[in-house]
Amino acid sequence: MTSAVVIFSGGLDSTTALYWAKREFDEVYAITFSYGQRHSIEVEMAKITAKNAGVKEHLIYSIDLSKIASSALTDVRIEVPEAKSVEEIKERGIPITYVPFRNGIFISIASAYAESKGITDLVGGWNAVDYSGYPDCRPEFLKAMEKALNLGTKLGSEGKKWRIHAPLINLTKGEIIKLGLSLGADYSYSISCYRGGEVPCMRCDSCLLRAKGWAEVGEEDHLIRRLKEEGKIVE
Repeated sequence: MTSAVVIFSGGLDSTTALYWAKREFDEVYAITFSYGQRHSIEVEMAKITAKNAGVKEHLIYSIDLSKIASSALTDVRIEVPEAKSVEEIKERGIPITYVPFRNGIFISIASAYAESKGITDLVGGWNAVDYSGYPDCRPEFLKAMEKALNLGTKLGSEGKKWRIHAPLINLTKGEIIKLGLSLGADYSYSISCYRGGEVPCMRCDSCLLRAKGWAEVGEEDHLIRRLKEEGKIVE
């Protein structure tokens, strides 16, 4: 029986990765980090998505990165930047929403969780195409972390091969959504907005990139549809 641990924020990309893992592995575990992010609502929504997806175990791991990381995602005194277009996002480089070494920290903790269960497959929704320019979402970074796990763990030293799976790494946001829909993914509770509300602000990087993806697919965002049905968005 094959098993994997999914690093699951509860956002659109990680939801797609979760459903991809369900197709590829017999058992799927998920780990969600409550790290002091201003958009902490994603953690509560992640619980709903993970339950609906039928994961074997969903661990919520608390670690307060606001104590060591200066970022608009962990410090409410720093304004979340706005953009008028996706092109503007790509032009400005690494944004203030970057949390120092966040994915490195998450991969390290997730691998410890996985190793405790004898699992050497990690899955995440990292993307190097339609993203905000974070250096810890790049293929070479993930390869370096994979090498570190093979060199620095008990399971690795015993000859078991660690693999970090990034099935979305070279996909556009629209292609990510298309993949998820083909796998039966439900995005109704996936939260992307950096500002922390359930209703998207439609001005931050994450909201703009998500809207771009759904426009490419030509369908209404599952989250927007749910919010309309619940009366939280009035047309």
